[in-house]
Amino acid sequence: MVIAIDGPAASGKSTVARKLAEKLPCTCLNSGILYRALTWQILHSGIDPADQEAITFAVSRMQLELSVPPIGSPALQIDHHVPEFESHDNEVNAAVSKVATVPAVRSCITSLLRGFGKDRDVVMEGRDIGTAVFPDTPYKFYLDASPEIRRQRRAAQGLEDSIENRDRLDSTRSIAPLSIASDAHVIDTSNLTIDGVVDAIFEILTHASRDQQ
Repeated sequence: MVIAIDGPAASGKSTVARKLAEKLPCTCLNSGILYRALTWQILHSGIDPADQEAITFAVSRMQLELSVPPIGSPALQIDHHVPEFESHDNEVNAAVSKVATVPAVRSCITSLLRGFGKDRDVVMEGRDIGTAVFPDTPYKFYLDASPEIRRQRRAAQGLEDSIENRDRLDSTRSIAPLSIASDAHVIDTSNLTIDGVVDAIFEILTHASRDQQ
């Protein structure tokens, strides 16, 4: 069972996904962590995040795997090494949407995500889980919030990247852009607590499970 949670930056996806996975319980996988780890590696290698040709060549030479520790969250292993980086580093945040537009990057990460969700129950969050990675899962949720609320949340995290710029890059990329799946449950988190969002999703999942019995 794959529960897909999509939405723009600062909509509450990561915290909600983690708490929902604890409640079910099952594994939680944040696809954004994989893209940010790869972005960090690209930057660390001195590659311009706007140079798609250089990124494609670099990725073709990398061995990418998902590291699944006994305790803790899955992480991206690059050439047998898990990069040690701050996942919300401002430099990474400023570049990740550009790196994520590279077809070779999306292809690699999507393949890893599909392999991970094939034989296990997982809450998977990102921007294209329900539309591109697992379009056939019946459990799709799209979290959103007003731009002002999202800006406040980013500022509270000490992050300086532009919400508007992230939204534009994520929603206009040619491959798997951020969009709402036609059968997704849309939840506005602007005025809800994290527990309130988790409870709302859990209730929908409970009803769906009963309907299938």
